[in-house]
Amino acid sequence: MTDRNASSAVPNGQREGGPRFRFAPSPTGFFHVGGARTALMNWALARRLGGTFVLRIEDTDEARNKPEWTQGIIDALAWIGIAADDEHFEGPHFQSAHAEAHVAAAHRLYEQGDAYYCDLSGQDVQDRAAELGITGYDGYSRDRGLGPAPGRVLRFRVPEGTTVVDDLVRGAVSFENSTIEDFVLLRGNGAPVFLLANVVDDIEMAITHVVRAEEHLPNTPKQQMLWRALGHEPPAWAHVPVLVNEQRKKLSKRRDKVALEQYRDEGYLAEAMVNYLMTLGWTPPGAEEAGSEIAGWPEIEAAFALEDVNLSPAFFDVKKLTAFNKQYIKNMPPDEFVAAASVELPADWDRARFAEIAPHIQERLETLKDVPATVDFLFWPAGADAEPVDYDEASWDKATKPEWSGAFLADVIGAYEALGEHPWDAATLKATMEDLMGRYEIKLGKAQALPRVAVTGRAVGPPLFESFEVLGRDETLRRLHVAADRLGSSAQPTGAGG
Repeated sequence: MTDRNASSAVPNGQREGGPRFRFAPSPTGFFHVGGARTALMNWALARRLGGTFVLRIEDTDEARNKPEWTQGIIDALAWIGIAADDEHFEGPHFQSAHAEAHVAAAHRLYEQGDAYYCDLSGQDVQDRAAELGITGYDGYSRDRGLGPAPGRVLRFRVPEGTTVVDDLVRGAVSFENSTIEDFVLLRGNGAPVFLLANVVDDIEMAITHVVRAEEHLPNTPKQQMLWRALGHEPPAWAHVPVLVNEQRKKLSKRRDKVALEQYRDEGYLAEAMVNYLMTLGWTPPGAEEAGSEIAGWPEIEAAFALEDVNLSPAFFDVKKLTAFNKQYIKNMPPDEFVAAASVELPADWDRARFAEIAPHIQERLETLKDVPATVDFLFWPAGADAEPVDYDEASWDKATKPEWSGAFLADVIGAYEALGEHPWDAATLKATMEDLMGRYEIKLGKAQALPRVAVTGRAVGPPLFESFEVLGRDETLRRLHVAADRLGSSAQPTGAGG
């Protein structure tokens, strides 16, 4: 069994400058959160061990690749802190640029007897398998001595015995070679398959560690055979658990919300996403004692080790991610929060007014995208000619249901108008309303209900009295009067505000 504590060990042939980790995504769509988690693990190890993070774009699938997807990968990596201008970053390299080396390696394997040509079509392979009662290719062309010709594939000659993959996460994993068919290296048109290209590129780039999701584990014995057949010791392998949804099914682009860019655009903070992703299959040190997995990148980088990664699939819980994000927003320095949140506001909204309310909403937000809807009432048209407040009717009906609601609203108006030279600040406004509550024998929560809907149009929002303060005396009273007019005769003062 391999020692799982050997996460810093490197195979022979390492270049100077520390271990070399690679992240090799395909530019065929949005950047998957699972890929982001794998990239972060490689990045943490490369930096902690004084090595290099190599970005290689696996772009040989011409039918599916798009240049914008490649740029999307680079931008997404930069968003989570994997920056191209860092001394530990190398790339991007492009697999398509090394096609000649891939073909040359295949020919070398043929010349040294580790590969052979086969003229069976895919249908031929299926027909023989059905006839023999087996699955897959049966080695039919192994000893036929065929040479290269149009339409013939080149297959690797899988040796007898057992292949043991020493995995830094999973220990020693054994594969019986008898269960592995002679796999294709070159297609019938001479194009190299991904498996071969992947190994050749890793050898050429002196990759010492391959850290990736466990779904790639079945390919690893084939890759290890190729490494050795090409005269090199394989890298250190590490296969981390896949991400699953709440049904414990592997995250799917077709079924689940998995695009990193989507979370970025919905107002999640990069720091929160990074922290959360790194807890999927690994726990920051001291988290259990502290009762929290919140940890900054320096702490994560210093502590992350492959031997501590769990083997079980990791549940990507959007609710938990959102809780992380809420905590990170809450912990932002005020100036940073105002700057980050202001980006979400329409261009014509007064940034100074937003800065006044910002401290009162920061702890309540789940994402930065929540900001405009939380504070929009501050930026509605004001003054005598302004349009009526757009009330949420369900909230209005609930707030006006108590028989005393209209009278209480009228008394609030009277009390606020009677403040005269008193400060128009949250403390004064709250104390004034509290003076009225005893007459109605109600608590503050009920007392605020109708004034809140009257001024903001809905039943929830920022702290009420701070909102009144920022909105200002004239506009707050105007909106309260509009609501009282809508109530009509029921909004008659009792004299409590005099």
